[in-house]
Order: sequence, then C-alpha cells, then structure tokens
Amino acid sequence: MRLHRNLCFSVIDGLMLIFNEGQYADKVIQQLLKRDKRWGSRDRAFVAETTYDIVRWKRLYAEIAEVKEPFDRDNIWRLFAVWATLRGIKLPDWTYFEGTPTRKIKGRFDELSKTRRFRESIPDWMDELGKKELGDAVWTKEMAALNQQADVILRVNTLQTTKEKLQAELFDLDIETDVLPDYPNALKLKERANVFQTEAFKNGAFEVQDASSQLVAEFMNVEPGMRVVDTCAGAGGKTLHIASLMENKGQIIALDIYANKLHELKRRAKRNGAFNIETRAIESTKVIKKLYDKADRVLIDAPCSGLGVLRRNPDAKWKLQPEFIEDIKKTQQDILQQYSRIVKPGGQLVYATCSILPSENQKQVEQFLTSELGKEFTFVKDKKVLSHESGYDGFYMAMLEKKK
Repeated sequence: MRLHRNLCFSVIDGLMLIFNEGQYADKVIQQLLKRDKRWGSRDRAFVAETTYDIVRWKRLYAEIAEVKEPFDRDNIWRLFAVWATLRGIKLPDWTYFEGTPTRKIKGRFDELSKTRRFRESIPDWMDELGKKELGDAVWTKEMAALNQQADVILRVNTLQTTKEKLQAELFDLDIETDVLPDYPNALKLKERANVFQTEAFKNGAFEVQDASSQLVAEFMNVEPGMRVVDTCAGAGGKTLHIASLMENKGQIIALDIYANKLHELKRRAKRNGAFNIETRAIESTKVIKKLYDKADRVLIDAPCSGLGVLRRNPDAKWKLQPEFIEDIKKTQQDILQQYSRIVKPGGQLVYATCSILPSENQKQVEQFLTSELGKEFTFVKDKKVLSHESGYDGFYMAMLEKKK
C-alpha cells in the first residue's frame, strides 16, 4: 500500500479532534469524508478505517510510541507510524517519519501483547470490571471479539420488499450479500459499500442494523393489531423493525426524552412506509401516566454502557468512566420501575441493552422482580448474546409477563 499525503493528513486531523477535543469518532469521520469530492471509495475507506483503527488501538499504540495524552500533532504522527509499521506498510520519506524505530516497534508490540489490557487496548478499570463480571476466560475472548471491525448488516424492510428481491437488486449494483440463517431479515455485505446512495435505501427497502440488534424485535413476539410502546425509541431502529413485523397493523407509540431523535424517527418511518407509528416526546411524567395498563407489549431498550457495541464505537473505550456505569445502573432500574406500568395485565415487557455486563442485564431484571411493582410480573425468558459466540454485537434481552 502506498500512503497518500492528503489522506494521511485527514486521518491526523481527525485523530486530533477525537483524542484532544473529545469529539465522537463517527461524527468526525462523516465530516472528513466530505473534504474532497474527488476521493474514490478506496480513499474514503482508507480515511475511515485507519482513523477507527488508531482510535481502537490507542492505548497499545501510545505505549509502543512512548507518547502520552494530551497528544500534540507529532505524537499523532508517531501513533500513525506505529499503525503503518505493524501492518507492514512502507513509510514514505516524509519528515514526520524520520527516525521511526521499525524493529523496536515490532519488539514492543510482541512484549506488550502478553498483557491483556495492552493487547486489547483498554483502560485498567474496564479490564478489571470485565474480568469481575464475566470471568477471566470469557472476558478475554469477548474483548478480542469486540476489537474486530464490525460487519455491515442490512435489515430488509418487509413492508417494501423481500430478502430475495433486495439481494438481487443490490447484486445488479455489484453489491454482493450473504443470507444469515438465524436472522430472518438480515443480509451481510461481502465487502463494504456505500449502500446509502442506492435507490433501494432511498425507497426504504432496508436499514443498516447489526444482526444482534435485529433479534430484539423478533424476541418481542409482536402480532399485527397489537398496541406496542417503545419507551426509549431514539431514532427508531427497533421501532421500524417492530412496524414491519406488525405489517403496519395496530399501533406503535414511540417515546423518547429527546424530541430531535423522534423527528429523525418520523423521517425514517416515512421512507420505510411505516404508518402505524406515533411519536411522543417525554416532556413530563404525564406522557407515561396516560399509558398505564394500556400496552400489549412494551420495549425498554435501556440506556447502558454500550460495552457490547465497542466494535462500531471504539472511542467509547476512552469516553466511558466507571462512575457513568454506576449511575446508568440506577437509571436502568428507575426506567424499569416507571415504564413497566405501561404494560396491561397479560401483556409482556421486554428489557434490552447493548451491554454484556450481568450487572446491567440479569441483575437488573432480578432486582426489579423482587420490588413491589416487579411482583406483578413473572419471568418468561431471556437471551444473552456475546460477540465472541455470535460474531456480532453483544446484547441482552429479557421478557417478563404482567399477571392478569
């Protein structure tokens, strides 16, 4: 691979914003990709994937390069030199790379790779927490899986098309996909491609959604004609999946505390041809109280640490703090207490997170079931999805039924 100056400069600029100014990697990369309209798909892929790679391996590379935060521009070039050297990329004769100790880099890598927190490039506190919650052997496998680049998975919108039709339509555009046997509406891209520019996407034939995330709506066992409330709907990935499973029949009420996310959901619903979704911003407790005992199904896709989705959000490793996880566990229990009241007798509640920590998952459900409100519910089933077993994001979902 030959390194091009303008592409490398873009990566360095992006890393400065992510590491020193705390900006989100995905937003920074979106901006970087708008820099030069002449860039082809390979150029864009280089900028995006190299930036994500160096973010993912920040701790390991910083140890090898012997640099400490806050990074200056020269420090970032040293991280880049480590990245290139470890990938066998010949460094060009640029001033930024003068004196790069290639052999020392490889030796340091071999030495540091013996220690998990360096090998998997994670903070000490996260390594301790993962080991404590999952056990040493499982955490080792899981963290290795969460450092792999995520596949691009599409969810076929069955309101608009079929899996076979979409696969054929994309094939005609030289975008090849694989069917995933255990995921009824999923297609996996064989190679990364800008699917958002396709007519199929613009016409609502699919959404980009990880395979594990697609399990949640299926798990809910919804039927056409039901009243379903998605309490933490956000921009509506799971809401739209529920709408397709309900064949646009019945009612879905999508709630969120952020009105701007619900505006995005409305836009996506229109494109998807999902017409049974009503959005309501939670501006006060009245919004929730009006729905008490009204829903056949309630989804609580709870805010969480997001440790199950580190493959697609590697910068979360450096943004997360242990205090946040303690606080979010209190929020999860509060949400369970409040939103469980929306379930009608005989109805079902699904609690889900994109975390792999039992303290955010099974333990939250157990705590809820022993509470006064929780005594009105019985445990039906749960599903734990670990990345090293599934090959996709880490997730958890549990179904509880309200007694009649």
